Amino acid sequence: MKKIILTYGFLFVAIQSIAQQNTQLLHSYFKDQLFNTARSETYVGSSFLPVLESEYNINYITRDSSKQYYDFTEVLFKKHVLEAKGENYKLTISPIFDFAMGKDLKDTTHSTLFQNTRGLFIEGDLMKNFSFMTSVYENQSRFNQYETSYYSSLGEMYPQGANYITQNAVIPGAGRTKPFKTNGFDYAYAIGNIVYHPIRALAIIAGNSAQFIGDGHRSVLLSDNSVSAPFFRIDYKISNKWEFNYLRTKLFNLMRRPASTTVEAYYETKGYSVNYLTYKPIDRFSISLFEGIIWSKGDSITSSRVHPLFYNPIPLVSGLILSKEKVNTLYGLNLSFALKSNHRFYGQVGFSNLAIEQAAFQIGYRGYNYFGLKDFMFQLEYNNVAENTYNSAVSRLNYSAYNLPMAHVKGNAFQEILLRSNYSYKRMYLDVKANYYLLNNFSSVSLLPINKQLPTADGTILLTQLELGYRFNKLMNFSIFGTWLFRNEQSDFIDLTTNQFTIGIRTGLLNHYNDF
Repeated sequence: MKKIILTYGFLFVAIQSIAQQNTQLLHSYFKDQLFNTARSETYVGSSFLPVLESEYNINYITRDSSKQYYDFTEVLFKKHVLEAKGENYKLTISPIFDFAMGKDLKDTTHSTLFQNTRGLFIEGDLMKNFSFMTSVYENQSRFNQYETSYYSSLGEMYPQGANYITQNAVIPGAGRTKPFKTNGFDYAYAIGNIVYHPIRALAIIAGNSAQFIGDGHRSVLLSDNSVSAPFFRIDYKISNKWEFNYLRTKLFNLMRRPASTTVEAYYETKGYSVNYLTYKPIDRFSISLFEGIIWSKGDSITSSRVHPLFYNPIPLVSGLILSKEKVNTLYGLNLSFALKSNHRFYGQVGFSNLAIEQAAFQIGYRGYNYFGLKDFMFQLEYNNVAENTYNSAVSRLNYSAYNLPMAHVKGNAFQEILLRSNYSYKRMYLDVKANYYLLNNFSSVSLLPINKQLPTADGTILLTQLELGYRFNKLMNFSIFGTWLFRNEQSDFIDLTTNQFTIGIRTGLLNHYNDF
């Protein structure tokens, strides 16, 4: 405790002026702004997200310059609800909410679907080099049939004799649940981080907020699909051409231990490490070497410390030295090329333990301001993940967290063609998205920490989403919206159509993917 107090005391005394060092939000709206090549300040970083506001301040770029004549409209359209600023500090507080109701016209139970989220978002800047962010969410939800089935299949696993039974559910980007009314879910979660930026070349970040690697809507290396976990991260700009990112995280399998001295048994834990080295041969092109490793920390009975090589920052060393019973390694490359003429090309490739037959790859394109339309974005992306790419010889070391895939939301054994487009005119916006999946020996539970002997299936999924809304406040992505979702799944065992209409009002800060 004394060390913590002295550290904070040093930060307050040693630093003299205020600056924004917080991390940018990861919602697709903010990512689309970050990767906009039509902006005068084009992002040319490593694609290890989130980035710092001091490096690329999206809020400044997209700020609302309209003239307001009332304090209420000034806050509604341009500011946080509460803002306090002094010589050496800045503090902002805003409510978080997502109130929505909908109907699936294909659901014969005629259930009303809903989302009821309330929370609080707080950001602060202290002195020149220190910032923090925290947010809390309380939720009750009822989802459509395909979402409910998927979330429930990945819930907590309790020991029952020699086997495990599944209870409750887990929501991507949120957390585990408990039942709420009829077919509903009740869940709460909190996220946050602190950032220390002592010099321009170095940033130190710690917390439990989400991470994402890549320029795409998806990532086949590391995405924000799972549940946020405690982490420690270092971003170091070695030179104008070289950059290194170091991430260490503690993950959970949602498996209760069979014995415990507490009221609830603990979950099984595992470690996760990322070493990520970026080279920029020219200003707008980057190529990055990725190494992501899941580390064993015991099993249902025993717990052990993570291997000392867990802290090793040199790529390729740990995965080559240690056995597959101790680590599950995903090696990969990330490429990004931003053209001056409003175009950005990107791609990724990942190999499980250097096995060429267990590979995932992505190729994509983003275009901005077509047809002379300002604030227009078009994205086309192809993802291909082979069977067992993210699986380990030891199922507890699968590339997952909280029983959810850590890379692509769909896990293994599929191809995906994704099309996204959005357009904003003043405060009105239109989002369009279409996904087509081709499944091959696919199982939605293939990455669970125990092997469920369920048959795999071939099939197709076509999903289309259209959203029309009015964005009041760009800082909080505060909008009213109406959404139409159509999904048709045809496989060896499933014939399911969803035709859902939803209206609501929300602050969109985090991604909760349902396009699977």
